[in-house]
Amino acid sequence: MKNVRILSLAVATCITLAAFSCNTKVRQEEDEPEVLDKVVVEEEAPTVVEIAGASPDHTTLVSAVYAAELVETLNSDGPFTIFAPTNAAFAALPEGTVESLLEPENKDKLTEILTYHVVSGETMAADLEDGQEITTVQGEKLKVSIKDSKVYINDAVVTGADMEGRNGVVHIIDGVLLPE
Repeated sequence: MKNVRILSLAVATCITLAAFSCNTKVRQEEDEPEVLDKVVVEEEAPTVVEIAGASPDHTTLVSAVYAAELVETLNSDGPFTIFAPTNAAFAALPEGTVESLLEPENKDKLTEILTYHVVSGETMAADLEDGQEITTVQGEKLKVSIKDSKVYINDAVVTGADMEGRNGVVHIIDGVLLPE
């Protein structure tokens, strides 16, 4: 019996170490004894930045977020609603625009554009209404339109919705939103 408890403790220790090395949380069930005979591993939900970073269609957006030094802010508690343009949306901008915005001397302009894609709070697709205006963290408003069963944010179409993270939600859009 003693060998079984030692083996159980060793297995629990290995699982705990593996879980911590994988950015997961380990918790002991409340009704479990102090010796970890049973370990429950919970995966931690990604942040809105990690959601975008996991998508091969958002590498330009993630590069821009890093260049504007917004990663720490967007990884904070939030919650945030992110309208995330795809790589194709950035590619549709006039030639050289993205490259220019990524230059260190254009960080303020890049930050202004990126924060125009962020809304404070968590807004799910079902919460969006035709004619609604949403204030961005940049300070200007986005206009929601619903036409032919499509949701538009300004002129961009929402092509993917409600990707929830631990600090907000991400909606994919097919255009880059530009403040006035």
